[in-house]
Amino acid sequence: MGPGPGPEVPAGSRESGEPVDQRWLSRRAQEAEGAAEGGFDLTRCVREPIHLLGGVQSCGSLVAVDPETGVVEVAARNTGDLLGVEAVDLVGGPVTRLVSAAAFEEAVEAAGDEGGVPAALALSDDVTAPGRRFDVSAHRRDGLLIMEFEPRGADGPEARGFYQGVRRALARLRSAEDTEDCCRVAVREVRALTGFDRVVAYRFDGEDGPGEVVAEDVREGWEPWLGLWFPATDIPPQARRLYRENWIRVIGDVDDVAVGLHPPVREATGEPLDLSQAALRTVSGFHLEYLRNIGVRSSMSVSVLREGRLWGLIACHGAEPARITPEVRSACEMFGAAFSLQLSAIEERERADAHVESTARSAAVAEALERERLEEGLGDGGGPLMELLDADGVVLRRAERTLGAGEPFAPGLLRALEERARALTPGVPWCTDRLAEEDGPGGGAEAADGGPAGVLMVPLSGVGEYVAWRRPERPMPRQWAADPSVPVRVGPRGERLTPRGSGAVFRATVRGRSLPWTVRDRVAAKELWRLLTGLVLRHAEVLDAINDELRMRNVDLDSFAHAAAHDLKEPLRGISNAATFAMEDAGDGLDEVTLHRLRNMQRLAGRMDELLNSLLHYARLGRAGLRVREVELGSALDAALEVAGPRLAEQRVTVVRGTLPRVRADADRLDEILVNLLVNAAKYARPDGERRVEVTVERHPVPPAGDAPGTPAGPEQVVVVRDNGIGIPADRRDDVFDLFRRLHGPAEHGGGTGVGLALVKRIVERHGGRIWLDAVPGGGTAFYFTLGSSEPDPA
Repeated sequence: MGPGPGPEVPAGSRESGEPVDQRWLSRRAQEAEGAAEGGFDLTRCVREPIHLLGGVQSCGSLVAVDPETGVVEVAARNTGDLLGVEAVDLVGGPVTRLVSAAAFEEAVEAAGDEGGVPAALALSDDVTAPGRRFDVSAHRRDGLLIMEFEPRGADGPEARGFYQGVRRALARLRSAEDTEDCCRVAVREVRALTGFDRVVAYRFDGEDGPGEVVAEDVREGWEPWLGLWFPATDIPPQARRLYRENWIRVIGDVDDVAVGLHPPVREATGEPLDLSQAALRTVSGFHLEYLRNIGVRSSMSVSVLREGRLWGLIACHGAEPARITPEVRSACEMFGAAFSLQLSAIEERERADAHVESTARSAAVAEALERERLEEGLGDGGGPLMELLDADGVVLRRAERTLGAGEPFAPGLLRALEERARALTPGVPWCTDRLAEEDGPGGGAEAADGGPAGVLMVPLSGVGEYVAWRRPERPMPRQWAADPSVPVRVGPRGERLTPRGSGAVFRATVRGRSLPWTVRDRVAAKELWRLLTGLVLRHAEVLDAINDELRMRNVDLDSFAHAAAHDLKEPLRGISNAATFAMEDAGDGLDEVTLHRLRNMQRLAGRMDELLNSLLHYARLGRAGLRVREVELGSALDAALEVAGPRLAEQRVTVVRGTLPRVRADADRLDEILVNLLVNAAKYARPDGERRVEVTVERHPVPPAGDAPGTPAGPEQVVVVRDNGIGIPADRRDDVFDLFRRLHGPAEHGGGTGVGLALVKRIVERHGGRIWLDAVPGGGTAFYFTLGSSEPDPA
């Protein structure tokens, strides 16, 4: 259809009770097939190649020249009337039939590189057309130099006064304090520069969404448009692309008969000449009809860009044909660029103000976390985290912990946010006030059913950690200049656009949107990330220092245990020998009490020697390195049975072999693990019935380490030693891995020092693995262990 706000709407109003689906509206042009009365296909507007229409407005003329050879390849068919040489005679010949060689060289140099802004040239005396003066501009496109010629009229603006007006307009624009003020200044100054009857600032709701008139300067008697919305279909995607590429578009007269090109199709491309950046480019018939419907004879649009994206337009309408000279166009284009820069400057100023304002609030949140009051910070309605961004729910995902407050996030949304956080740069906030319209994780149908309408998330790291806030839906009333559910209507002219207004302003409620996230919100989230990052780094430094000290203490402890166990054995041997010698020397001369005491001394010395041997072995495990290699688990079991087999046979325990693949482990240490677990099964065999112990490899979830919360990881392949013995009470399961801890008396179930399972745990952890158990009193015990990076290979 074409650029510019929608049709003029007469006074009056009509209520519409139907909510407006914004995603449907923004994509209406792509989806509509025969949507309007009479079968009008709206996709014709979308598919129309408006940069390849093959014509120019008749107020000027155009030639396309090979810049290397100076040969004309394409010419407008009115060159004969305006420039004195017919197009058929120009094509294939030198451009010097129109301009001097010096002027052509100047145009080539001024045009610069491909895609540059068209350059205005002062060639009034270098154009060969007799008795005429022209404004000439030049730019490059598809390897050609495109030169546009516009007759210079006698009624152009007086230069000095005009440029003083431009300077005043720019000065007023720089004084604007906020976006609304900036828009009001812009429309007022552009109308003063151009003389149009209506000038509006038109802001898009997203790059492909509808638009709102946010500021207006209009002639008395014209219907005001301020605050009205216009459907996204008014400006189809290809028109928006041209607005990003060419900052200004002028239509001098909607009833102008376009001038064709010769030849109409370029031999090199098989398409018409690309006029994307040409000021004289003719306009789509759909858009011309659109303008006629609202009583507009001339128009101009100036693009407003923010960070390379189309923010909106300054749209101008006139009731009569108008000639907008190159000077005025250049001034408006410069004004549009200044307007865009001023909007960016205002946003930067707001960001700076927001940074100052949000630092204290973000610091309060970080302070609460630094004091290790994370749960408190998320309790009582969310505390400072909730207050930071005026949200109804907040969630913190960090170190595999998920803590939230306020309204909950659905599990699917939490997973989607984690996935999105992994793909984003840490510290750069991502936000949306229309989650159901978002593509990618968490958007679309995933968010449409009862979830939040808006989410702001700041990734804390590159591993899926984040803080996210949510906001509920806030229905927003809008006034539309036309019924947004009926983008076009077809009238007596056939399949052409006719006035869409029906004497009414259409009111509808937009659903699925939250309160928008402001610059202040985004800055506060980023500042919180910065503070949290500093906090984490400080904690990491402290943790490193603690770990270094802990490693030194562990080394000292291992050395002490080794030395103590070794050095204490000699006195014990002396005590035991002294008791033996006393009993031998005294012979039958000792009374029973003394003899009993000496025998107790021998027994206790032997018991202490066993404990010291176990302590010495335990200490050696902390000092010795591992020789990890591939080991056949079946062969390791055979070796373990050579030691534990007699004990198992004595207790009539049958060994059952399951799947026994190859593993990566220290063979000697793996032998110790299996021997201790097998002997343990023999010690605690059931008193009657079948006795058995099974050694196999199974897939099981691995529970979180220590007291860490969360769900088990896995499943992974783990080695299992499972017996059907007497089992372990639930409240004693953690005790079995403690050093010198026995659940029974010293003489019960074969005795022992209580070191075996502690050794097993230490060996497994030295491999980087985990060990845990599952037991039922009277129903047996199953020990599960992994070997860390030495995971069992698949069978």
